[in-house]
Amino acid sequence: MKWQGRKLSYEIYGQSHSPEIGVKAKGLPNFKLDVNALNAFMNRRKASGGVFSTSRIEPDEIIFNYGLKGDIIEESIYASILNKNVKSGDYAELYGKPRPSHADYVSFAKFNRLDFSGGKEFSARLTAPYCILGGIAKQILLDRGITVNAFISRIGNVCGKSQKDGVSGKEIEQMIRSSDFALTHQQEMLAEIGFARADGNSVGGVIDCVVEGVPAGVGYTLAEGLESSISAQVFAVPAVKGIEFGAGFDLAVMLGSQANDEFYYDGDRVKTYTNNAGGINGGISNGNQITLSVAMRPTPSIFKEQRTVDLVNKTNTVISIKGRHDACIAVRAIPVIESAVAIAILDNIL
Repeated sequence: MKWQGRKLSYEIYGQSHSPEIGVKAKGLPNFKLDVNALNAFMNRRKASGGVFSTSRIEPDEIIFNYGLKGDIIEESIYASILNKNVKSGDYAELYGKPRPSHADYVSFAKFNRLDFSGGKEFSARLTAPYCILGGIAKQILLDRGITVNAFISRIGNVCGKSQKDGVSGKEIEQMIRSSDFALTHQQEMLAEIGFARADGNSVGGVIDCVVEGVPAGVGYTLAEGLESSISAQVFAVPAVKGIEFGAGFDLAVMLGSQANDEFYYDGDRVKTYTNNAGGINGGISNGNQITLSVAMRPTPSIFKEQRTVDLVNKTNTVISIKGRHDACIAVRAIPVIESAVAIAILDNIL
């Protein structure tokens, strides 16, 4: 996957079961990197073997091939991660049999592939190198007074506080410090995941993100707007199926008098009484918190029998997926969404 922004560009390479995966990026400012903080950020994405997580435990040790001299990040970086816990044999019975709602069938349609081991380059395993760049972007933004924090507002039928309730970055950071992953109703949400796992199933969730410290005037218009930039990065994350900013879809049932964010002066600073727009007007930041919610689908790999097709024999068939999979991908995706948003914001302020 390659992406070219206004100032930043990156390439994510490798596959779920390849010897290594990695990221190459250009356009970064020289910056003193806190390597320990970056590793701690990576650990939030790493599998834990918990109720929500795959049992595929990878060390995810970052190897800087170039671009890090001492503790200084240079304009171009190349970082990699070795895949050490690969079991391609788990997919032997699925040859030519696409898993429902995975990218297997479209991979066949596009590249004529019949081997779907590990999901190839469509796998969420590729979010590990993505988080290397995202973690660096978060540190650069923090040095400029901008914080990017995400948390779970919903797992299945269990709903907690959301960005629409005015959750602050400090509240989210406290959630992370208390449990390493930010769930607003941790006990109930983990139980919801446990029920799905016990049934051989999976469950989806909603990740909310709050960005604080972005001044008014950042971004551009129309397809180059800040919402477009953020959305492009967020949809690079596997399992994302929806995004809304501020009040989002709730705006559709409001009157204009309810939806509009009216202005007032606080000293010399212009503020708004509400933040239904999520901190962005016309594709440009207005100085408020930038707030968004991201819908994550349930992990398609489940242990229940599912109907599919045999592309080799051209028949209908039934499969039962083996292997190691997350019962809820949303929990480990929290730092991935932070990475997506941080990369987009950084590209717009450089």
